[in-house]
Amino acid sequence: MDPRTSAQDVMRCDLCETAVVQMHCDTCLVNLCKACVGEHVSVNLSKPHKIVDFKDKQSIPIYPECTTHDKERCKMYCKQCDTPLCNKCIASDQHLGHRLSEILQILEEKRDTIIQNQIELKETIYPTYQDIASKVQIRISQLEKKYRDLSTAITKHAENWHREIDEHVKKLKAEVDVMKNTQRNTLQKHLDEVNKNISDIKDEINSLEDAVASKDIFYFYNVKFDLEKYKRLPIKIVPSLPNFTPGRIQGGELSKLFGSLAPSSMTTDEQGYRLGIKQKLPEAEFCLPEKQLLDEPETVTTIVTGYERLYNVACLSDEEIWTSGNGNIMKLFSINQGSLLKSIRTKSGNWPCDIAVTKIGDLAYTDHKDRTVNIVKNEKIEKVIRLKKWKPLGNCVTSSGNLLVILMSNDGKQTKVVQYYGSIEIESIQFKGTDKPLYSESEEKHITENKNLDICVSDNEAGAVVVVNRAGKPRFRYTGHTPAPKNQPFSPRGITTDSQSHILTADISNDCIHIIDQDGHFLRYIECGLSYPIGLCSDTNDNLFVAEWENRKVKKIKYLQ
Repeated sequence: MDPRTSAQDVMRCDLCETAVVQMHCDTCLVNLCKACVGEHVSVNLSKPHKIVDFKDKQSIPIYPECTTHDKERCKMYCKQCDTPLCNKCIASDQHLGHRLSEILQILEEKRDTIIQNQIELKETIYPTYQDIASKVQIRISQLEKKYRDLSTAITKHAENWHREIDEHVKKLKAEVDVMKNTQRNTLQKHLDEVNKNISDIKDEINSLEDAVASKDIFYFYNVKFDLEKYKRLPIKIVPSLPNFTPGRIQGGELSKLFGSLAPSSMTTDEQGYRLGIKQKLPEAEFCLPEKQLLDEPETVTTIVTGYERLYNVACLSDEEIWTSGNGNIMKLFSINQGSLLKSIRTKSGNWPCDIAVTKIGDLAYTDHKDRTVNIVKNEKIEKVIRLKKWKPLGNCVTSSGNLLVILMSNDGKQTKVVQYYGSIEIESIQFKGTDKPLYSESEEKHITENKNLDICVSDNEAGAVVVVNRAGKPRFRYTGHTPAPKNQPFSPRGITTDSQSHILTADISNDCIHIIDQDGHFLRYIECGLSYPIGLCSDTNDNLFVAEWENRKVKKIKYLQ
């Protein structure tokens, strides 16, 4: 959405389309800045231009100029010809017998029609589409949860199979060991008997040699030996070795044994949506379970990041998180192991102001000093947005995959939220009403999108969480809860949401996390021994990850049942 034409921006000059409106031409019904007045008058010197202050512009109707007769104004309207008429048109024979009406009456009828259309669009059609979009978003979330559970079930089934296979392999190997030991013991016993005979034969040979060499006739005469005993050779033992015959799985049999998926489908409801009626999800359709807050949130894991100061954390998956701090290195950590998996250096060498993960798993980061928004794809950095008059602060990824970026003007006097489709600006949110700013002038701001598509900004200087709907219309401002854990003023930093549309924000002054519902009502604090919590994110299982600024640690906290 172009901020110059946005309903949330101030009115701009119709000529230069840049400066704020100051003057008005009552003759031509044109809004002008002071610099463009002379140019407007000089373009058409044939008619008198009545230039007045914008606040003093005429409220009386300006009749349209006749397209047939020069310098004539049309006060009548021919319904048959569907055209405005001046007095000269009426006097001609062209419209004799036609049904004529005063043009103001026609305009009034047209105005009534437009107002009715406007009311219907505003009060019926637009809310209906908003409700449809909300329900479709819920279905998408349900779809993600359902397929995630499906993948988990398949993985667990595979683990069971692996466990059964491992047990069967262990059993077969144990049987192999028993067979081997039995046959080995038999052969060893046989070998011992043969070796004994060999020893006995050696003794007999030595005895006979001694007798042959002896001169003692009595000794020689008494030599006795049993040659036949040794001619009777031992029984030959040949072990029969077992064979392993692997079971064969024919094509398609594995899927039958392991399990298969029923095909998915998409159906359409012939009755469709109905205007002005809240759309309900069918009872049979899978729904996200309602989760309750734990009485005592608990810290599950702590990850040491190694930064001098830690600022941001973003979930890549339920197993991995990205972090950034007061250096030009962004680090990817394993959540379960706490080990460093990857490091990425920013392209400019500046600190990343904020980080987020895209729908396809790429890392997005804002470079405040370089005035760019960047995407890391396969460890290569691509500048997707380059700004001139604005600097990017916080950023997040919407449910549709677009980027929401908080921008501050170079002079630090203006702040707005812009939604980008790739590098194309499609929406700008800056003002509450016509010219009252929504956000303060400070740089300390973070942003997220709630499950109901609200846009939530933590504004540190304002001491508030500012929430607008997807159309940019203000919904509420949350300014903290009393009593605070340390009785300090509300100082919001990082912000995230969960599957229940709770909004969670880090309060760095009170060492806690505030949980509020989607309408801005305070629910509870999370403390868990936190110290200077600054960055937040949550995973698909509603685990909360808190970046502690001074301790340089990320804590994984479970707070929902």
